[in-house]
Amino acid sequence: MLDLKFIRENAEAVKEAVRLKNEKADIDKILELDEKKRTVQFQFDQVRSEQKTKSKEIGNRKKQGLEVESVMEEVSRLAEQIKELNTELSDVTNELNDRLLTVPNIPQKDVPAGGEENNAFVRDWGCKKEFTFEPREHMEICDESLDFKRGAKITGSGFPLYKGTAALLERALINYFLDKHVLQHGYTEMKPPFIVNRKTMTGTGQLPKLEEDMYHTDAEDFFLIPTAEVPVTNYYSEEILPEKELPVKFCAYTPCFRREAGSYGKDTKGLQRVHQFNKVELVQLTRPEDSPQALDDITSAAEAIVQELGLHYRVVKLATGDLSFASSITYDIEVWAPGCERYLEVSSVSNFTDFQARRASIRYRKNEDGKVDYVHTLNGSGLATPRIFVALVETWQNEDGGITVPPCLRPYLQNRERIEF
Repeated sequence: MLDLKFIRENAEAVKEAVRLKNEKADIDKILELDEKKRTVQFQFDQVRSEQKTKSKEIGNRKKQGLEVESVMEEVSRLAEQIKELNTELSDVTNELNDRLLTVPNIPQKDVPAGGEENNAFVRDWGCKKEFTFEPREHMEICDESLDFKRGAKITGSGFPLYKGTAALLERALINYFLDKHVLQHGYTEMKPPFIVNRKTMTGTGQLPKLEEDMYHTDAEDFFLIPTAEVPVTNYYSEEILPEKELPVKFCAYTPCFRREAGSYGKDTKGLQRVHQFNKVELVQLTRPEDSPQALDDITSAAEAIVQELGLHYRVVKLATGDLSFASSITYDIEVWAPGCERYLEVSSVSNFTDFQARRASIRYRKNEDGKVDYVHTLNGSGLATPRIFVALVETWQNEDGGITVPPCLRPYLQNRERIEF
């Protein structure tokens, strides 16, 4: 959420951000409601003050034996006016708050303008692997170890079922990711709930914009999490942290659930786009001045894993129209999958500045003067398993159908140098 004072003082810049992100927030209406709220608040305060004065007058007149009926009638009239103004103030406040939730975060100045086609290449690592045979796609390699047919029978389309070697490889990837971030990068592991309430989803910016993409339980108004970012970032919601505790660095493995109602027409073959998948998420809460470095640190931590897996990848900076609603800047890591001959996004690393912190009320108290300010929140996939799984088996496949296991994964696969599906 943007600060209302900031919107008031930078209306044109906010309107431009709305345009660049292809959002529909009506900034003029927000400013109109803001002005109306302040006007009604002023009227409310004036009438309330007058009512208090008249109430005191009643007491004084009683002490002096003077008539009080006319003053009591005036107090009653003021009470009715206060009731009307309070209702009006509540209505305009609720509408203003609802509309503020539709305003996206402002892209940083170095973010390229435009849609996905304007995403900027940052760097790459490694080279596309060359084969002496025609590389196969992961669905052909894994055969029935990835059982989409029975997964669909049990639940529905887009819910993969892993068994045998596929299940073992999936578990190995998750454990490897967690160990890497905890033991080498200093993250504290967390095991959060997989279901959250509406307030929590609103705190990180998934609601109200993405509600149709979420799995929702009507009875409790709960949501299955689309990413561990949601519960982990909200861990300190409504709290004030001492500055000495920053940065906070959490990592968490969770399944992720996304209906992705707006993804029709995108490539959904195999594991490339599913409704339930596994991911290890990295979350940091920092001082505002430290968030740019934290963004680089999270990106580097995710890249280190892809490098150890021996996968060719590239890093791109997302253009304004490809940024998420809450992000101010995002780097995507895209691995090359030789079987399907595509780059697949396996990590998005974002700096949300104080946008999520304002929604979730996550603040810190400064050491120097004791003043309270909002933290900056950041997160990144470290990593999501489905497309890493795809790139891994397609990159390290052998002509006989086996998969060469990268050295970093062997301790998690009973020290096997080779696996077969």
